[in-house]
Amino acid sequence: MNMETLLQSIPVFLLIFCRISAFFVVVPVFSSQSVPPTFKIGLSFFVAMVVFSSGGTGITVPQDLTYILLIAREVLIGLLLGFIGYLMFMAIQTAGSFIDIQIGFGIANVIDPMTGASAPIIGNFKYMIALLMFLSMNGHHYLLDAIVYSYKWVPIDNDLFIKMIDGSLSEFFVRTFAQSFILAFQMSAPLVTALFLTDVGLAFLARTAPQYNVFVIGVPLKIIVGLALLLILMPGLAMLFQNLFDIMFESMHNVLGLIGKSP
Repeated sequence: MNMETLLQSIPVFLLIFCRISAFFVVVPVFSSQSVPPTFKIGLSFFVAMVVFSSGGTGITVPQDLTYILLIAREVLIGLLLGFIGYLMFMAIQTAGSFIDIQIGFGIANVIDPMTGASAPIIGNFKYMIALLMFLSMNGHHYLLDAIVYSYKWVPIDNDLFIKMIDGSLSEFFVRTFAQSFILAFQMSAPLVTALFLTDVGLAFLARTAPQYNVFVIGVPLKIIVGLALLLILMPGLAMLFQNLFDIMFESMHNVLGLIGKSP
């Protein structure tokens, strides 16, 4: 490899590295704070090497100020793909927060290992179960496939900024956000409904038997009812999470179709 070829290859490799590293910054599993930053950088580097060696050797990019726009474009593509997965996993914690508000656990939050922020207890519990199921079905391999094969749909010389002008991409993300919120409400609906009916029963009890202090018996009763229903509904979580993962991969496929074209 002569010096001229090397000078043409380094900018192309850096563009590939920018997209892949931006993807790993936000995508579930890899973006967790428990994953060391050196591992993320190293994994991004080696995945970028694989992508570059398979189809990036014959590409030339302009080496002027427009290169900054190319970097921003590649980073944006990686963030868009990773945000889809992040949004679907946040639907699980949103469902848990709905349950926590009704069950009374909203007062006590725990630290989310992925973001480092406070998260609801039930939401964090569901997130850990979903993460274990995602790893057991080799979902992290599908995420790697998504970012590697994104170069067949959206090559280096793409026209992302032109695709963003018509507003179809913004409309897609609004619909995806609404869909994730609906999924969160559907996952929490059985427990929220049961706990609401428990509140109604406690209200009738307070009216018919004023000698009972509903504030004393209501809190442990709602916790017992909520945890018992969560135990009963636990086998059905596998089907819900499987449906959520299917929607996540389908949304990634759709966003690639919006910003690129099928190979």
